[in-house]
Amino acid sequence: MERNLKNVLVISFGFLLLFTAYGGLQSLQSSLNSEEGLGVASLSVLYAALILSSMFLPPILIKKLGCKWTIAISMCCYIAFSLGNFYASWYTLIPTSVILGLGGAPLWSAKCTYLTIAGTSYAEKAGKNAKDIINQYFGVFFLVFQSSGIWGNLISSLILSQSSTKVEISEEDLECCGAYNCLTDTTNTTGSAKPSNSLIYTLLGVYTASGVLAVLLVIMFLDQIKSDQAETEKGKLEAPSFWSTFLATFRQLKDKRQCLLIPLTMYSGLEQGFLSGDYTKVYVTCALGIQYVGYVMICFAAVNSLCSLLFGKISQFTGRKLLFALGLYGILFEKHKEAAFANYRLWESLGFVIAFGYSTKLQAYIKLYILLSVLVLSMVTYGAVEYLEAKSSPETLTATKKENEGPFSQEACM
Repeated sequence: MERNLKNVLVISFGFLLLFTAYGGLQSLQSSLNSEEGLGVASLSVLYAALILSSMFLPPILIKKLGCKWTIAISMCCYIAFSLGNFYASWYTLIPTSVILGLGGAPLWSAKCTYLTIAGTSYAEKAGKNAKDIINQYFGVFFLVFQSSGIWGNLISSLILSQSSTKVEISEEDLECCGAYNCLTDTTNTTGSAKPSNSLIYTLLGVYTASGVLAVLLVIMFLDQIKSDQAETEKGKLEAPSFWSTFLATFRQLKDKRQCLLIPLTMYSGLEQGFLSGDYTKVYVTCALGIQYVGYVMICFAAVNSLCSLLFGKISQFTGRKLLFALGLYGILFEKHKEAAFANYRLWESLGFVIAFGYSTKLQAYIKLYILLSVLVLSMVTYGAVEYLEAKSSPETLTATKKENEGPFSQEACM
């Protein structure tokens, strides 16, 4: 157990170091690289590359390189994005965004596969339930990983607050902030001056070092999965062709419920894109200064975690009809989980791409109306999904429940 737990902690703290850097950097993109919308354009390209990556790269890399080296190499893709920010331009950020997007899907898939194999292996030796052990491993992972949203943003605020330039923002300048923001570069038209290059390079240096430490941690301390252990998962790691995955994803849309969940899934991407691409720029950076972005995002991360725990408890009494969750995909599409989760990744990532794509073209109040409209539509279509489920026969619901109580499925962690 000690050896397996060690590996779980290595992966957990490796991801913590990596996403401490990436999470903080993503929150600053729209403010730090605001010229001609470079920051949000790079994020839009990143998530477009992630869509393509998730369709075919994970099983190929995991089969060829193994979980350990897939994780290590994918982490290097995140470091490349940090390096691209040192000399931010269309010729550095866009290519490194593509690299990060291509590495994102294999990273998470390899992590899920590794924890699943490790949990299964220990459960067999200890004579315990594999599902319980795997759930424990994932619980440890997310307990450590979730704090990355705090550390990355705290680092950015502490470093950027060292700026000696303190400018009072006039009422006239504030008119370019908020819902009716000016479509010009608000970080330059208002008093929120851009930090000095020395502070920016210091911040990027810390983020890059954090990513390098994550890679070294994995290379030096994470055990490679033995061939006999990997053999038990061989069937799950067989690489489907790009076209088979592509066609299965869209064939899933024949299911009415899948189509009705598209607005809700896209809203997830649109809302998160607005938060990191628009809210941080036109509300925080414009009115308060870029040094406050980290503090605001820390509050968001903390409240988000607390609400996750709270709503999880509430759902025990209200049922899922009053709460939305990714787990719906695993419940509603038990027999086609892979295609269903591929649809989730596709439509959520498309939401990110769209949100970052129109970030510099529309004023904030228009984006808010779009978000509210999509949210209302999502609630209506989700209600339709519940109505269709209610019409299902009791036998179908009973069968689904029994299947959900079966052994842990690797697709669920994906």
